[in-house]
Amino acid sequence: MARAKSDAVLAAAVEPARRELLEATKGEGVGEHVGFTLDGERLGTHWFAATLPGYGGWAWAVTVTRAPRAKTATVCETQLLPGDDAILSPEWLPWADRLAPGDVGPGDVTPKIDDDPNLEPGFEATGDEDVDAVALWELGLGRPRVLSAEGRARAALRWYDGAHGPNAEVATKAPARCAGCGYFIPMAGALRSVFGVCANEWSPSDGGVVSRDHGCGAHSEIDMDAPEPEKVGEPILDDEVLEVL
Repeated sequence: MARAKSDAVLAAAVEPARRELLEATKGEGVGEHVGFTLDGERLGTHWFAATLPGYGGWAWAVTVTRAPRAKTATVCETQLLPGDDAILSPEWLPWADRLAPGDVGPGDVTPKIDDDPNLEPGFEATGDEDVDAVALWELGLGRPRVLSAEGRARAALRWYDGAHGPNAEVATKAPARCAGCGYFIPMAGALRSVFGVCANEWSPSDGGVVSRDHGCGAHSEIDMDAPEPEKVGEPILDDEVLEVL
């Protein structure tokens, strides 16, 4: 069926549409009439600018209709709709997907990820108590999951490219590398060849993972030139200044 091209009765129903909109909104945020669209046979929409704070580009839509051969329009519904240039909220994401590194604070709990690619099962029981006891000790004291190869690679890349890697500003200005510092504690396991932990309380990296080619000014084997003592000349006495007692 061909779509109707015009409907004079519906197009002229601006004031009835405005009255219903003002009643529905209690007059809040309703601006000027900005247009009319014919949506179908005996069905159209009047548009009014929305003046609500924070709703730039939105408009009030008032749907009107009429019975066959009727000379008056009836308001069906009113609603607030976004236009092409409307300010919209970001696409909704579940809470678990919105979390980012650094978001977890005291009392917060992150959701468990059963298929986390960064983890793999700690060990599989053999039934032999002695063998399983050794596995429990060597593979993480009975932790159900440990880092996978992918998890280790991601962590290593993150650390190396971060604030405790060789490209950090403090490292590029450091006189020596962490590998030669007495406070550098090499990590155990697969990451030992690249990373360690800083144990120097004077260092900005104290207690953190650092790469062997990281560095700072608190290196244990680097000294600084002692400043020359400042020479003080003879004191100047002004006999002409009298102190009033």
